[in-house]
Order: sequence, then structure tokens, then C-alpha cells
Amino acid sequence: MGSFKELGLSDEILKVLTEIGFEEPSDIQAEAIPQLMDGERDFIGLAQTGTGKTAAFGLPLLERIDAKNSATQGLVLAPTRELGQQIAEQLYTFSKYLKQVNVLAVYGGAAIVNQIKALRKPQHVIIATPGRLIDLIKRKAVNLEELKFLVLDEADEMLNMGFKDELDQILSYTPDEKSTWLFSATMPSEIKRIVKKYMDDPIEVRVNAKMKVNANIEHQFVTIRHSSKTAGLTRFLDLTPDIRAVVFCRTRRETQSLAEELLKRDYKADALHGDLSQAQRDRVMKRFKTNDLQVLIATDVAARGIDVNDLSHVFHYDLPDDHAYYTHRSGRTARAGKKGISIALVGGRETMRIARFEKQLGISFKKVLVPKLKEIMEVRLKAWSQTILNQEVPDTIDAQLVADANTELAALSKEDLILKLLASELEKLNRGAANDKIETERERSGGDRKRPRWDRRSGGDRKNRHRGSRDGRDRYRDRDRDRDRDRDRDRNKDRDRDRNDRRDRSDRREVRDTRDNKFKRKEKDTRGPKDKEKIEKVESKDRADRPERKRKRKVVGKMDGRPGKDKDKKKKKKRY
Repeated sequence: MGSFKELGLSDEILKVLTEIGFEEPSDIQAEAIPQLMDGERDFIGLAQTGTGKTAAFGLPLLERIDAKNSATQGLVLAPTRELGQQIAEQLYTFSKYLKQVNVLAVYGGAAIVNQIKALRKPQHVIIATPGRLIDLIKRKAVNLEELKFLVLDEADEMLNMGFKDELDQILSYTPDEKSTWLFSATMPSEIKRIVKKYMDDPIEVRVNAKMKVNANIEHQFVTIRHSSKTAGLTRFLDLTPDIRAVVFCRTRRETQSLAEELLKRDYKADALHGDLSQAQRDRVMKRFKTNDLQVLIATDVAARGIDVNDLSHVFHYDLPDDHAYYTHRSGRTARAGKKGISIALVGGRETMRIARFEKQLGISFKKVLVPKLKEIMEVRLKAWSQTILNQEVPDTIDAQLVADANTELAALSKEDLILKLLASELEKLNRGAANDKIETERERSGGDRKRPRWDRRSGGDRKNRHRGSRDGRDRYRDRDRDRDRDRDRDRNKDRDRDRNDRRDRSDRREVRDTRDNKFKRKEKDTRGPKDKEKIEKVESKDRADRPERKRKRKVVGKMDGRPGKDKDKKKKKKRY
């Protein structure tokens, strides 16, 4: 494989690549850059995640920008805000010595007013998400009439997120005489439709088409109950104190819930999902990139923009439905030639999906067990002891503080002091999930324990358990009879309660009808004492519930002193 200098890049670009440590181009870069530097044909680049696709289209795009022309000449579409920010950061870096080339990123979640203000200046390259770009086009803040290069990055994910109509709308604003560069990890049917409709005789480059998953990743899985997944995850985190990991969940709610649970257990963790504002997402990513966070819990969509080179582990809290998502997930680790581990936490019934991924991706999964508490303690004790041995003692420690500590600890022997320090360190471990009960699927199902008598005699069918011994048949018959008797008793109680409610409602209705007819009768009252007693009871209750009416003051007219009309009095409705 040659160097970047052999690809025909300018001195300004080569200087930047030397500063950031790019020595040799990757496979997709070596194949794509020469084609995109001079050619006018459309281009399709298919490569797995983490192979350097951003530099593959970013470097030739910057080289072909005409700085003297102030119009927008390059447009890069990304499915998520994080990926758009990642592309923008790399293009800012690549264009460090291209002073006259302007690059701008626009995406949802940020203030659109600031973006419109920035677009008033000449912007040669725009990196955008589809939704925000359409909004800016409708506001006439972006003009794509002189666009020369259109880049669709992660096109498969863009279509999976439902941006099909938005892509068609954006492409309708672009001129026909442009070059379209499409980069993706997979080639679904929807992308083929876009290629057929909007691209003209494209050049296609496939890199590692058969091996879609990075060979430096070790794939593992552990069978565990869903209720024990959090405890099992923390066991793996405790086993590697300096771990840097991303945990993938299926839903936003589960992502946030898991992050809060890990924070309660004193882990440096936070969540990244679509419900966060842009400022919150930027703050989380900044903490993760600066090693302030060890564990990032994210959804598939939000994690598309994660580009961290020192990730050691990827955990699949829930397996994805599509093997392409597993490729993108596991591709977050083992970047830049490093090693990585991908661990899936699966239930007993999900092992068939593991076998399907092995067949579809051409990889092999290794079954592992949840680390035991003793194993974790041994590893943590060794790391803790090594930390104390490597601790440097500064000369700035006050001598009086040393003397006070010696006085306080003088009664302890060396063995007692070591025991107390060790107990303090182990207490920190016990506050986490180290002593949680981890129940695997084998323990849940009983493993190799002896089956009950009815199970052995009926062939494992609980419905046919009465076919066993006579005692067992009588026992289950008695249980069913008792259950039916209790059900009938509860049903009778409900029936009596409904009957009493209907009787009470009937009494109230009779009293109300009798009271309403009290003033309509002119003949002699023939009601009995019981009826009068009922009426008196209802009327007294109505008087108690009726609020007291305030007397209205009469308004006296100013001219003649006669009482005027009360303005607060409601007008009588006319009868028609």
C-alpha cells in the first residue's frame, strides 16, 4: 500500500495529515481518492464501519473546491447530528491550511438563527442533516443552484431512519450537472433505487465486501436473564477497572433507565439518545471523549456519530434485529488497528439469533460466563495494590499532618492497617453490583435438577399431570373444586352488592318523584308517615348541601331616587 503523497494530494493537505499522524491510506481511501480527484463520474463506495470513509470523500472534496467562487459547491448529507458534527470536525482539520475554503455544519437541535447568520457568509462546503437542510432551503438561506458535489454518507442508515422523502426533496433542489458520491456499509434495495434514479453510470468500489466485520474484534456472548442484565453488566465493568465501553440499548427509555442505575452504583456513565437537547448531547460526548466518562449508554441512531479510537468494549444490552446494526455497533471498537471486544447479553431463546449472525456475517461467537465475585475481587485487589505501589509521594506534604496521622494510627499494627485498608476497598466494590445475584437461563430453567413425579410420568406435559398416580389425581381434583367454590362465592357477593345498589337508587328516585309532585297536588294529601319521613330526610340533606345565598343589594337610581335594576341579576330566557 502506498502513501498519501502518491494519491495526488496537495502539500497543504499532506502537511495536515502528517501532523495528525496519518501515515498510510486505508483500503477505501486508496481506492476512492484517485477516482474522486480527477473523475467526473458518480461514485459508490461500500466499506465497513471504521475504515476511514470520511477522509475518503473529504480529502478530494476539499481539493476540488474553487475558493474564488463564493457559491456553495459541496454538500454532505448525514443521518444524525453526531455524525454531521464528526464529519465537520474532520473537514475543519483537513482544511487547516486551506485558508480560503469555508466549511459549515447545520443540524437540528441548534439555534437556526445562528445558522442563518453564518450562511450569509460564503460557505463552500455544507454538512447537514436532511430535516434542517430542508428548513433552511424553504427559508431561502441555502442556495444549491451551483452545487458541484453531493455526498451521501451512511446512506443505508439515512433510509432506515425514514429520510426517503426528504432525500427526494433535497435532490430536486440540486442541478443535474453535479457529481454524486454515495458511501455506505450495505447496499439495500432502497439505495439501488436512488442509484438508478439519481446517478448516471457510477463507479462502484467494494472493500472487504465478504468480511463486513472488523477482524480485530473478538465476539462473545453470555446467556443471562433480562432481570439480571444490569448486574451482569456491572460484573464485566468491575473486572476491567480502566474499561472504555459503549452499551447499546433498544429504546430511549431503557437507555436512560440503565444510565441512572449505573450512576446510583457510582459508575462514570451517562446516556446518549434522541430525547436529549443538542447542548446535552454535546456535553455528554465531550465528557466521553475527554475520559471523564468510562461508559456511554446509547441507542443505535445516536451512536452513529461516535468516533473514539480507544474504546475497548462494546456491550449489546439488547441484540439488534438486523445483522447490519450489529456490524455498526461492534465497529465502534477496534479502530485504527487496535483490538476490541464485543459482548452480547442474550436470553436463552436468543441464542438462535447468535447463530444467524454467525452465518450472515461470517464470524464466530465465543460463549463466556459472568465473572464471579472472587475473580473480580482478585483483579481489583491487584490493581489497587499496584496503584498504591506506584503512588508518588510529593515533598509538599506538611510534616505536621504526617505526625498527626502517625499519632492516630500508632495503635494499629501493620497487619491491622492492611486489613482495614483492604476492607475499605472491598466495601466500595460491594456497594456496586458485585454481590447481586446473577441468574442465568440455565439456573432459571432448573438445569439438571430432578423433574417432579407428574412431569416424568406425563412426558413433561403439565396439562396431563392427572394421568399420574391416583393420589396426584385426587389432589388436583380437590384443588380445582376449591377454586370453583371460591369463584362462585365471589360471584354471589358481587350479585348481592349490585342488587343493593339498585334498591338504593330506586328509593332515591321514589322520594324525588314524590317531592316534585308535592306542590302540584290540590287535593288532600294522602301520603303516609313513611313517605313524609323519607321526604324530610332528603330535603334536610339538600338544605345542608346547598350553599348559602348572599342577598343582593338594591341599586338606587341617581335621578329620581327610585330603586334601579340589579345589573348582576341574570336575564330570564325567553321561551319560544
